[in-house]
Amino acid sequence: MTVPVQLWSYFRDLAGVASVEVELAEGATVEEVLNAVYARHPQLAALRKSTLIAVGVDYADPSQVLRAGDEVSLFPPVQGG
Repeated sequence: MTVPVQLWSYFRDLAGVASVEVELAEGATVEEVLNAVYARHPQLAALRKSTLIAVGVDYADPSQVLRAGDEVSLFPPVQGG
């Protein structure tokens, strides 16, 4: 299945793209999406522990199983003052 991945804020700047598509087997997890994105864009891997992940409009855990039609979004941590 093809999983679209949106990159937000400075993740987009670091990767040089706003989105990527990842090809994975049915029943793949969010963790597998992350591994594929980080393999393509290793500059994002250093931010792995602080990355916020959403599937659709809900925050997701790396162990979440994806279904056809799901879209993953990766966000940097929220900062403010």
